[in-house]
Amino acid sequence: MKIRYIVPKTYDNCDIKTVLSKKFLMSSGMIKHLKTNGVVNVNGVHTRVVDPVHEGDELYLELGDTDFMLRRCPEIDILFENEWYAVVNKPSGIVTHPTHGHLDDSLITRLSDRTLHPVMRLDRETSGLIVIAKCGYAHNTLHQYGDFEKRYTAVCFGRFEPPEGLIDQPIARREGSVMIRDCRPDGRESQTVYKTLKYNEELDLSLVEYRLITGRCHQIRCHSTFMGHPLAGDGLYGPCSIDNPSDRYPNASSVDQKVGRLALHCSYLKFFDPMAGTYREFCLDIPEAFSSLFAE
Repeated sequence: MKIRYIVPKTYDNCDIKTVLSKKFLMSSGMIKHLKTNGVVNVNGVHTRVVDPVHEGDELYLELGDTDFMLRRCPEIDILFENEWYAVVNKPSGIVTHPTHGHLDDSLITRLSDRTLHPVMRLDRETSGLIVIAKCGYAHNTLHQYGDFEKRYTAVCFGRFEPPEGLIDQPIARREGSVMIRDCRPDGRESQTVYKTLKYNEELDLSLVEYRLITGRCHQIRCHSTFMGHPLAGDGLYGPCSIDNPSDRYPNASSVDQKVGRLALHCSYLKFFDPMAGTYREFCLDIPEAFSSLFAE
């Protein structure tokens, strides 16, 4: 990590620690790590973080924690990587963070033995685009300034009427359940924009694009089920699930077998890269297991 920063009038006579905290959103732990393991110079001279800087000074920071490349794995596509973060295509069936039972085979442990910081979260069965930061500073900065736009593509049972719109339903954890969420008036505000891309009348299936306005756990799965259109292959909310069974779609079992997974894929990602001062945009094709259901 290398940063060169010309001190503006705003931080004239402020100590470096204040600049690091307010401008670069560094935690106290990150500042301590930088102080003991990195380089802090002002106008080319080694400086303590408690010393002041003045308008026009050049503040130079260097910390080697991000000076590494992620491990290449045949099952994981790395679409973009720099010293701060990487954009990765996560396969379905892999957890993002290490959990009990998945301490060594999570997405981040497959990519590196070092500590990584996912800027967003994808459920184990959800595939697609995810940003992985290489240090706490990059994670905090992207989280604060990233202005993320995420779009997901899913296969849903039934036909949405109208074919596009806004789902505005609060979401809360189901009583007595650790995982399941429900749309309830006492839940947290949750909004999802949806748009039907294709419809297969024979199978009564829709290919739907979702854009998240809020980011609740299981938001798309919960909202889509509330609308009467659960996602194919969904073992928690689908028609064949134990927790949300339904006989509305008699072909659900055969469709689930064809898809072979939760039919949810993060297919589009756009965000502001504050380190580079530009927007980044990434787009993925939908999985063949989805598109084959709508082949013309």
